[in-house]
Amino acid sequence: MNFYFAPMEGVTGYVYRNVHHAFFPNIDKYFSPFIAANQSERFTTRELNDILPENNRGIVLIPQLLTNNAKDFIHTANKLQQLGYSEINLNLGCPSGTVVAKNRGSGFLLHTDALDAFLDEIFSRAATKISIKTRIGKNDPEEFSELIEIFNKYPMEELIIHPRIQKDFYKNTPNMKVFAEALAASKNRVCYNGDLFTVKDYELFSAGFPHVDTVMIGRGLITNPGLIGDITNNIKLDKKLLREFHDRIYADYRKVLSGETYVLYKMKELWIYMILMFADHEKYFKKIKKADNLSAFNDAVSGLFRECEVLESRE
Repeated sequence: MNFYFAPMEGVTGYVYRNVHHAFFPNIDKYFSPFIAANQSERFTTRELNDILPENNRGIVLIPQLLTNNAKDFIHTANKLQQLGYSEINLNLGCPSGTVVAKNRGSGFLLHTDALDAFLDEIFSRAATKISIKTRIGKNDPEEFSELIEIFNKYPMEELIIHPRIQKDFYKNTPNMKVFAEALAASKNRVCYNGDLFTVKDYELFSAGFPHVDTVMIGRGLITNPGLIGDITNNIKLDKKLLREFHDRIYADYRKVLSGETYVLYKMKELWIYMILMFADHEKYFKKIKKADNLSAFNDAVSGLFRECEVLESRE
């Protein structure tokens, strides 16, 4: 099985990726949080720092682009190729209202003629391999029957399917019936993405879809950064190792971010997910959320690790 780490804006940037790779070196590909493609000659400082090869040494990173404009995609893909990237991922999955309102991300899925023309242009002109991460529709799962016919026209590196519609956001459950139909119909290699939080989740998926050899995990890995080791080698997440992992991320953010406020913001985002690995965490999670300086944050985190046990998995 190949394991991919899904991108999450604000969490899985290069600081996090480097530390994760150092502690848990079992990810085949990391995907960058999306870059909004445009005609600019330069990336923003934040974008450039995130994708610079020297900031991602030893990591297989796939930059992800968000756009519905073929010329913008090609222009930005060419800049990424100049940095050494040979594969670009197209985001057709983001469910954010602000993104969808501009007919980007999963909002683009509703405009099938425009999407087809867009894909025709980027696949005929792009100099890199292209993979696509998609949802199964915007408003209705039945939309995917037309979408898969469009996707099958193009020789993509792989099709990463998150079997929810845009309106689901991350609620409801993935539509495995549509995923099974997509798997049977796709002429491209398929990767599954969606709601793999525990070893049990993975085993149930793998039993139901034994021919799928690639999965992408996002929230499950941010919650339990050692999940792949548990899946592949039955290595349970150790509290001491988790503390060391956390402290390295914390130290590295303090090196690159200016001011306590920015460091606190980043760490609190991470704790929204990681806190779920701890039993009886409510008191300390409140303290983490309320911390308005690093001293209070440090005290809350130390108390959590001292008093609360790490769960084997999240049910």
